[in-house]
Amino acid sequence: MQLADALALIRPVPDFPIPGILFQDISPLLADAKAFALITEEFAMTKQPFNAVAGIESRGFILGSAVAVDCAVSFLPVRKAGKLPGSVIKREYGLEYGSDALEVQADALASINNPQVLLIDDVLATGGTLIAALELIGDLTGQVIEVVVLLEIAELGGRERILNAYPDLPLRALVTI
Repeated sequence: MQLADALALIRPVPDFPIPGILFQDISPLLADAKAFALITEEFAMTKQPFNAVAGIESRGFILGSAVAVDCAVSFLPVRKAGKLPGSVIKREYGLEYGSDALEVQADALASINNPQVLLIDDVLATGGTLIAALELIGDLTGQVIEVVVLLEIAELGGRERILNAYPDLPLRALVTI
């Protein structure tokens, strides 16, 4: 199987979750073991070594944890607010229709010497979620070595927003629409 074959399994679903939205369903890709393994390998092909993977709730958890297991490194879940026990660090970010927040446990990277983090999510849209995650990882004294997303929606300008804030950060999308 080639990368293009795996990416072709992503299914567009019109008018989900609301009318006018073209949702990109990655479930068929995840259901195909060979495609999922290929995507996991592709995510891990970074130019710099890493000792942790961060994945953003919820589909970033699926992709990121698979990469972390394959590479035998730590996994950092970046969660929606109110989902983690103990001491947390929180970052709010803006959405078209309001705001939301992400959290990480305050000691999430404490056991890792010089945390070098690969940040993974499923979709890059406006960039707000990824910027909040980048800030949280920085708050934990982690260094994000690269951001990798499965799918980038170019017309929403997320890449530009992220690179304006982090101009030297490698940012890779496996497919751009």
